[in-house]
Parts: sequence; C-alpha cells; structure tokens
Amino acid sequence: MIILGIDPGTATTGYGVLESEGGKLKMIENGCLLTDKGLEMPERLDILGRGIRGIIDRFSPEVMAIEELFFFKNKKTVISVGQARGVAVFVGKNAGLGIHEYTPLQVKQAVTGYGRAEKKQVQLMVKSILKLKDIPKPDDAADALAVAICCASSINFERKVQDKTR
Repeated sequence: MIILGIDPGTATTGYGVLESEGGKLKMIENGCLLTDKGLEMPERLDILGRGIRGIIDRFSPEVMAIEELFFFKNKKTVISVGQARGVAVFVGKNAGLGIHEYTPLQVKQAVTGYGRAEKKQVQLMVKSILKLKDIPKPDDAADALAVAICCASSINFERKVQDKTR
C-alpha cells in the first residue's frame, strides 16, 4: 500500500510517500510544497492543490494521512493552515483516496511511543523506522513522514484486529 503523508501549511506543506508492505515501511519520496508569502491566498492554495495532485498522479497512493490542526496562539495562522489542510483533504478525496486524520499527539505516540515527544525525538525515530541515512529535511517533510508512519501503524493494527475477530 502506498501512503501519502501531509503536514499542512500555507507557506510550506510537507509531504512524504511511503510504501507499507507486510508491516515493513519504505520511504519513496519526501519534500515540501512552497508558496510565496507575497501571493494572494487563493493563488497559494491553488499552488498547493496542484502540487498535491501532482504527487498523487506520480505515486498513486491508496490513502492520504494528514495531521489535524492543534491549538494555535495566532488566529490568523490557524485559519490559513486550516485552508491549506482543507485543500489537501479536498484534493485527496477528489482523487479517490481514503483520508486518515491524526492529531499531533497520535502521531508522536505512534512514532516514538510517547505522545509528548519533542520534535527532535520524532525526527530521529522517523530516520530509524525508515532506515534512512539522515533525518529528512526540512522539518515539514519529516513531520509528513511521521504522519504516514502513524497511518501505516494504524492500518496494520486494524487489520490484525480484524483478522483475530474472524
């Protein structure tokens, strides 16, 4: 199964593409979609939407895993990130992907075993789990891979539970 992980943002949206096969994970690609702060919001959202659609077209994932919003002190930030998140969910759903949403706490718990882990701990575990030479950069790409790892773990767990109840 191919999983597309998304760490939404208006200026920077991280993405990570993983293959999950028999409980083993392999990173296919990761990176960031960037938008210029000088552009109007509709143009920025269009760039993100087209970028995500391009990733979907290239890798044909079955599911999209996306981080849910958490509390922001800045209301303007939460609104713009919410818009970016909405575009990502819309594009994924429109492409026929299953959408899986996870809180930052769930992602940290799945990747490190501790829901209040620091960002550096999450990044080190992403590197370890995916057997990478280096921590993925920038942080948004590593965060997107963490979301995808969380999704793979969740799907594998659900499958095991279903198998045992049959």
